[in-house]
Amino acid sequence: MKLFSANLASLSELYTAELKKALDLEQTITKALPKMIEKASDPQLKQAFETHLQETEIHVEKVKGLLAVDDSETCKVIHALVSEAEAAMTDVTDPIVLDVALIGAAQQVEHHEIAVYGTLKAWANLLGRSEDFAILESIEADEFGADELLSDISDRVNSEAPAIAA
Repeated sequence: MKLFSANLASLSELYTAELKKALDLEQTITKALPKMIEKASDPQLKQAFETHLQETEIHVEKVKGLLAVDDSETCKVIHALVSEAEAAMTDVTDPIVLDVALIGAAQQVEHHEIAVYGTLKAWANLLGRSEDFAILESIEADEFGADELLSDISDRVNSEAPAIAA
C-alpha cells in the first residue's frame, strides 16, 4: 500500500508530505463539525463543537502558511474517523446516546490530531524550523484543550445516557 503520492528521500520531504496530510485533516474536520453541531443535543457539547470549528478554521490557515503550496494529501485516518462519526449520526436514535457517541468520535479525532502535531513538531525541531515548531505547538495545544473539554463534558453526558434500552 502506497502511503504518499511521491517517493520521499529526506526528512524535509516527509515533513512536507505530512503537513499536506495535516491540511487535509483540518479541512475535513471543518466539513464534519457543522454536521456534529447540528446533531448534538447537549448545549455545552454544541458550544464546544462550535468553538472547535472556529479553531479548526484557524488551523487550516496556519498549516497553509507552513506549506509553500496550497496543496494537500489525503489523510486516510481522518476520513475513516469522520466516516465512523457519520455512521453514529445515522445509526444512533437516542439524543443522549448520540451525544455520547459524538464525544467519543470527536475525542478519537483529537487524539489523532495530537499525534500528528506532536510528530510534526519533532520533525520541525530536527529540521531547525523553529517558527514552524511554534505554530505546530500552538495547534497541538488547541487540540489538547479540545480533548480536555470533551472529557469534562463526557463525565456529565455519559452518566445521563440510558445504560439499557427500555
